[in-house]
Amino acid sequence: MDNKQLAIEKHKEWKGKIEVISRAPITNREELAIAYTPGVAEPCLLIAENEELAYDYTRKGNLVAVITDGTAVLGLGDIGPSAGMPVMEGKCALFKAFADVDAFPLCVNSKDVDTIVNTIALISKSFGGINLEDIAAPRCFEIEKKLKEVCDIPVFHDDQHGTAIVVGAALLNAVKVTGKTMGELRVVINGAGAAGVAIGKQLIAMGFGNIIMCDVNGIICEGDANLNSGQEEISHISNQKKEHGKLADALKGADIFVGVSRPKLVTKEMVETMNQGIVFAMANPVPEIMPDEAKAGGAVVVGTGRSDYPNQINNVLVFPGLFKGVLAVRARDITEPMKIAAAHAIANVIPEAELTTEYVIPSSFDNRVALAVANAVAQEAVKEGINRAPYVEIK
Repeated sequence: MDNKQLAIEKHKEWKGKIEVISRAPITNREELAIAYTPGVAEPCLLIAENEELAYDYTRKGNLVAVITDGTAVLGLGDIGPSAGMPVMEGKCALFKAFADVDAFPLCVNSKDVDTIVNTIALISKSFGGINLEDIAAPRCFEIEKKLKEVCDIPVFHDDQHGTAIVVGAALLNAVKVTGKTMGELRVVINGAGAAGVAIGKQLIAMGFGNIIMCDVNGIICEGDANLNSGQEEISHISNQKKEHGKLADALKGADIFVGVSRPKLVTKEMVETMNQGIVFAMANPVPEIMPDEAKAGGAVVVGTGRSDYPNQINNVLVFPGLFKGVLAVRARDITEPMKIAAAHAIANVIPEAELTTEYVIPSSFDNRVALAVANAVAQEAVKEGINRAPYVEIK
């Protein structure tokens, strides 16, 4: 049985990858009276007087909503909210497995920005954080922005920021391995959707150098027509020399290529024009260029989104620990400095002496990662004063 058929069989057997389990014993009249009526009235009254006590008397303090509209599910596209449910359940299972954070899947049957925002805002009091997932650009940019304005809990679009953080972490170590100089790098990002734009912003904020964004039409330059809101925003801070041309032109002399686009867009000959290139080709399941071909073109460090090659660039290194950290200090938001702190925390899990061209990012199963990220973002939240609980080392 191949993996596709096995996945179908297992999903049918599981009938869902998560379940609700009671934390309260209810085996007799006394336990029932404490967990439910009449005893439950007492914490209700306390929370009515001070809403912050919901973190102490309910599961809110360790509960994340994983929400999609089903418009950009994995590499499958707009398959609808019901078809997105297996992915949302999987995400929730990863939250629990990697960080012991409880998460609940919610699939919203609308493509209207305001409807989605209002729906999420109205149910947000039940959760300590919101993880947006698999929402197409540019809608995802608007939804996240509006939710941050109306919610008093962290809102995080993992396809954007989780990807950006893990790419930033891997590149920090790849730069060390190759001896390149931060701030002087030419970085080409192909794919200017949600993930690509977020990666560009993150790398600029981290000080990598000149970021050149490319889409299907080639290099994106300030003043170009038909840019969506995210592309327009990043066009003002990228492509410092206002270059034009195709992807092949952008790659000439480039130190780094990051692909979040489509399979087989980059050739060995294009890599040969790079400056001892770092190549992260992350289209799934087939990358923009296969690792062996990239290395044949002279790439020094190669990463993909796949688990069957070294340097897998995987968001699971980010979101479990990040939410564990923000929940621990009851953060109101997830800020740019917190994302940068998370990237450095992931990178620093690997001691510099252990770095190699095939080991610039920890394994998804490295149990040091989630705690490192959690502590880093929690401390940064306290530093910024957006916490509602003090920092205590997360173990």
